[in-house]
This record gives sequence, structure tokens and C-alpha cells, in this order.
Amino acid sequence: MDAIAKLLADGPLPAAAVDLDAFEANVDLVAAAVRRAGKRLRLASKSIRSVALLARARDRAGDVVRGVMTYAAAETELLARAGFRDLVLAYPTVLPADAAELAAANAAGALAAATVDDADQLPPLAAAARDAGTRIPVVIDVDMSLRSAGGLHLGVRRSPLHAAAPVVELAARIASDPALRFHGVMGYEAQIAGLPDRSPGHFPSPSSFLLKRFSRPAVAALRAAVVAALGARGLAPTIVNGGGSGSLESTGADPAVDEITAGSAFLAGHLFDRYLGLDLRPSLVFALQVARRPAPGIVTCHGGGYVASGAAGPDRLPLPVWPPGARLLPLEGAGEVQTPVRLPPGVELGLGDVVLFRHAKSGELAEHFPEYRLVRNGRVEERVATYRGDGRCFLG
Repeated sequence: MDAIAKLLADGPLPAAAVDLDAFEANVDLVAAAVRRAGKRLRLASKSIRSVALLARARDRAGDVVRGVMTYAAAETELLARAGFRDLVLAYPTVLPADAAELAAANAAGALAAATVDDADQLPPLAAAARDAGTRIPVVIDVDMSLRSAGGLHLGVRRSPLHAAAPVVELAARIASDPALRFHGVMGYEAQIAGLPDRSPGHFPSPSSFLLKRFSRPAVAALRAAVVAALGARGLAPTIVNGGGSGSLESTGADPAVDEITAGSAFLAGHLFDRYLGLDLRPSLVFALQVARRPAPGIVTCHGGGYVASGAAGPDRLPLPVWPPGARLLPLEGAGEVQTPVRLPPGVELGLGDVVLFRHAKSGELAEHFPEYRLVRNGRVEERVATYRGDGRCFLG
């Protein structure tokens, strides 16, 4: 971190950097886990948000990569033009302009699939496909939340489909439309992949352990039922997608799954420090300049209010990582234009020095920076544009 701090101090601040050795080690770790499981890997673009970094991850992981999971239709078309051929837009849309973007990508030779969970999402896709003289592959999103007879719902609120029969019914609707093609199913087990094993204080979380333990067999049973029911109707899925960086092992053990999505692991936002079994290396940091010294042992940095999405809490704030032992002030947190930091005993920073931080998540920092500096061996090897640097803003 000391070397990165010195490199970033020489240029305009704030600045963001990716440690290439750490990034590549994380890609290798994920690719090896997916290979051991006998699955294929789908890269999650939302956790990277840079065409160049996506290409690096794809090339590094090699033939285990099947394609990319995208989060916006315009982004899907952008990646298709950049040479990515197998794309799945994992979030439904009914906007005609979005459907036209997907149709254009397919007409140009890419496989650009849309995801749906409701029959009313199909007409805009079919109309756009007909207008473009092509077919749009369609993936059905299945709800993998843990449910009980008493109405308990543990997981995320995404798809309304949580049984095999309605999935088969929707797949049949898709297959009956000449402008569409049923492509497969996906299901994100958020209560497993998105739930850290340790509390914010890094103590083991018994509730997380129990929830994951009871969820895994239920998720596997639902997937198996969906795939079997589709096969019985002559609608065998081309892809069965599951998981995320936080569930590589359990999703890899599911025989119904043939591809696993991962992306957060590559840049390793600090939320992933709380997962067990993931030996990830922090690879993405950002640097702020020290602009004030309001009191002994405290410096105030310019900028820094890059707060992660999700349920608001201290774990969504950036984490100071250099100098070691630096920490945010609990009553101020990370500010819109300035962020105070308490330094560890015996450490002093001057005006213009830098403090390094990690974002809580992996992809969202890209919305605040036009470029990432890729560093290795004490030098900046390359500067690559984020989506924001390419002049693109898909969700803001």
C-alpha cells in the first residue's frame, strides 16, 4: 500500500488504482474454483464497470469463461460492440429503447439474452426483435429465497417465480413466439452468496451460518425441480446460472448449475473481508489528499463520500487502509467533499499527503472515477477507462 500511496500522490487527486498482482490472483482463485466444480464462469460486469478490466479478467481466466452478466441494455450493446459475444442482461426491462439495444446486439452477431420473470415483459422484446429481423434469447429469473409456510421470506425481492410450474408456463410462452428463444434459467441465492459469514466486527455470525446451512438444500431442490420440469416439457435450458462470488463452493456443488457468476471477488471490496473460505487480496483502492489538520492525530481529506448501496450502516462506508490503523470518525463518516480520519499513534501526515481507502463494494467506485490506474512493481502499467470515463452512465 505504501508504494501505491506514493504513486498516486504524484498525480491529480482523488485517484483510484488497481493492484494488478492482486487482481490477477483473485481472478485465478475464482477461475480455479469454477474449474474444480466442472462449471463455466460468467463475469458480473456490475462489479467491474470497465471494458478494459472485463477483458483482462476474461483473458486471464481463459476458456472457463462463458460470457458476461450485464446490468443494463445499453451496456450490453456496448460490450457487444467491444467484442464480448455471450451476454446475459440479468435485470428485466420493458422500455422499447432497451429492447431495441438488445435486438441490435443480436442482429450484429452477439448472443445478447434478456432476463424476464413476468409474461408482460415479453411483448417489448418480441416487437424489437421483429423490427430488427432477429430473435432475442430469453432467460427466466427464478426466486431462490428461503420461504416458509408462515410467510417468512429470507433473501432478496426479485422474481415472483418460486416454483417449477410457473417457470415452465413462462418458458412455453417464450418458446411459442418466433421472435424469441427460450435460453435458460438463472437464480441468485442472495441469502447465501450475498450474506457475509462474519459480523461487521468480524466475529463469526451464528445466524448467517444457520441461514446458509438451511438454504443450500432448499436452493438445490428448487433448481433441480425447475430443470426437470422444463426438460419434461421439451424445454431443456441451454444455461442454468447461479451464485455469486460469495457462494462459489456451494453453487459449484449444485449439479443442476452449469455456470456460476462472479465479479465482486476480482476487485474485492471490503465487505468481502467478512466471508469465510475466500482468500481474496484487496486490489482496488482510492486516494484522497490531506487538506486540513484540524487537531492532533486527525487529518481531513478532500472528498471521499463514496458510500455503497444496500441497507445503510457503517459497513457501507469506505475503509481507510493506509496508513495502517487509520479510521473514520464515527460521527462524521465519509463526507461529500471532506472526510476526517483519525491517525494511529505516532503517525503524522502533512498537507498534500495521501490516505488510501477501500470501497465497501467492488463495482460502484467506478461511478466516481473516469479511470483506474493499473499498478505493478512500483509503477503505473496502464490507465484504463471506467464506464464513466467512456462517457457512459447506465444507472448512475
